[in-house]
Amino acid sequence: MNIIQPLVSVVTPIYNEEQHLAACIESVLAQTYQNWDYTILNNCSTDKSLEIARRYAAKDRRIRVHENKQFLDMLPNHNLAVRQISPESKYCKVVLGDDWIFPRCLEAMVAVAEAYPSVGIVSAYEQAGSQVRITGLPAEQTLVSGKEASRQFLLGELLLFGSQNSVLYRSDLVRSRDPFYVETEMYADFESCFALFRTSDLGFVHEILTFSRPRPESIGAVSADTGAHYGSVLGLLFNYGRNCLTAEEFEQCLDRHLTEYYRFLGRRLFVERDRGFWVYHEKTLANIGLGFSRARLAKAAVGQLCDSLLHPKSTLESIKRFFSLRKIRNWQMRKVVSSFGNDRVDDGNQPIGRS
Repeated sequence: MNIIQPLVSVVTPIYNEEQHLAACIESVLAQTYQNWDYTILNNCSTDKSLEIARRYAAKDRRIRVHENKQFLDMLPNHNLAVRQISPESKYCKVVLGDDWIFPRCLEAMVAVAEAYPSVGIVSAYEQAGSQVRITGLPAEQTLVSGKEASRQFLLGELLLFGSQNSVLYRSDLVRSRDPFYVETEMYADFESCFALFRTSDLGFVHEILTFSRPRPESIGAVSADTGAHYGSVLGLLFNYGRNCLTAEEFEQCLDRHLTEYYRFLGRRLFVERDRGFWVYHEKTLANIGLGFSRARLAKAAVGQLCDSLLHPKSTLESIKRFFSLRKIRNWQMRKVVSSFGNDRVDDGNQPIGRS
């Protein structure tokens, strides 16, 4: 008796990914699970990305290429990509153009999703460069409530889900959100998980199933360099924390995240001369409703100064790294990052960063 496999719609948004796109597509073709369709969405690439995508589409009828009429910013483009999923699909898998998935990825993720009807997102261990991200569940556990997955994330105890490349979504949940990714949120992939966990659970596969390629010049890397994730996590805490944390846990999380945020700002006070950087963080805290505390910043800066005197070598290395990265992560990319969650910055609609 043949068991009908549910359809998985795979989508890959691309912008100038000619160096890695073939490996990405080949990883989908190499899946042990074969009931999939695959849409590659070309965001006005100026290299050979479109040519590569068309070549594969000509060989396999399950692959199609969608061409944008005009260039879209990163998150609008990703929203358009997930809107390309088949109406018959039961699951949706995003594979970014410079990343790839291991052969058992779809098979293993679908198996967990099918075993637990309450699951809205399936996660697994993710290889990021030479490191493995995601802490995961205990070995004997493959299901956790969405509320608990969100709680563990905010408490910083377990990281059970990562970037959009590392998870499988249930297609009906993708269709139920429009837009799927909040386009003013830098860490929109995490926000979408929190939103889906309000009504669904998390399934976990105890295998490394996805590979993400570190890119020092990417928008994601620049956002980490500018500290955008601190404000994003605080936003998640205020938007979703009270649904999954006790009142005491919420206050503990708030204090911990603010302490980490101001420690970061305290370190940057000695080297960051870009006024836009400070305006960005002032606006971020104001938008959350917390306000920018110069007293707390000064206290954090004094603490960092004392630490640098005790550990001069590591401090010097950090400063060198900061200025070397500034050469890679230029002002225009920082400008794009600073537009998320604040007043929109006019970047001239230039194609920048990841697709």
